[in-house]
Amino acid sequence: MNEPAAERSTTSRVAAVVYNPIKVDLAAIQAAVRVEESAAGWGETLWFETSEDDPGQGATERALAEGVTMIVVAGGDGTVRAVAEAVRGHDVALALLPSGTGNLLARNLKLTLDDLEHSIHSAFTGEDRRIDLGMIEIRRADSQVDQHSFLVMAGLGLDAKMLAHTDDELKAKIGWLAYVKAIALALRDKNRLRLRYALDGGAVRSIRAHTVIVGNCGSLQGNVLLLPDAAVDDGRLDIVLMRPETFFHWLQIVTKIVWENGVLSRTRLGRSMRTKDVNALNYIKGERFTLKLSRAEKIELDGDEFGEAVAIRTWIEAKGLTVRVPGGSQD
Repeated sequence: MNEPAAERSTTSRVAAVVYNPIKVDLAAIQAAVRVEESAAGWGETLWFETSEDDPGQGATERALAEGVTMIVVAGGDGTVRAVAEAVRGHDVALALLPSGTGNLLARNLKLTLDDLEHSIHSAFTGEDRRIDLGMIEIRRADSQVDQHSFLVMAGLGLDAKMLAHTDDELKAKIGWLAYVKAIALALRDKNRLRLRYALDGGAVRSIRAHTVIVGNCGSLQGNVLLLPDAAVDDGRLDIVLMRPETFFHWLQIVTKIVWENGVLSRTRLGRSMRTKDVNALNYIKGERFTLKLSRAEKIELDGDEFGEAVAIRTWIEAKGLTVRVPGGSQD
């Protein structure tokens, strides 16, 4: 049981673990945490479970009420996003214990993905790193507006439709390969987004697009680098507009993402060889981005469906989140 805050030593640092019971081996985590908290001189760790009704915000708020100094997130991208949303504005660090099929923030931070003991050791002995936090306001068809955080990407169009077609049971069995079927189904949808957008308060532009993705960082599963210039701590959003009309346009997109982004962009020489944007794939970059759609469209945040939007307003809170990384990794 969690010990009341008033009964704990006021001088000891205390961590909380917010965990998704479906995606983690709780006994293994508890055993590793006991070893590391003791060795690092921390107090007894507190434990908070997520649920279908509470993906992480409520559990995090209860942890914050206990005065913890670090929250270890044990779950998938959705759990990490929910915890980060609740931690916003609090002087508390997040430590990631990657679980699930995506682990996109952990991948972009180049953290160890499949070593439980190493991840927990890094949480208790590592160092703090400040990264950006994406913020978004989503306007619904009934004019309701809700605000959320995101750490990796927000997507409209094919990106969100793909998630809507993804079979959760299949994803649990075969991981990212489940998205292949989902992509095939989404591509059958011939509808295009009709939208107006503005970047950093500039001129409003009207376009048709297949997909719009707003990113805080750029790498996806399978080492796919969708946004080659994105950095998790540069204080800016990276946005890609996909506008394919023909098979040749899709070939252009695949070439840019797989070859130029995935291979050339990873070296200084390769970056100098990159071509200009093609008509089917445009990149823009800024601090604030607004978008209005001609009709309600599906939207996703960090790989989770978030219903439908008729408009969005998104911006970056520079260095708005503290995460724990292994000691010496920032040198």
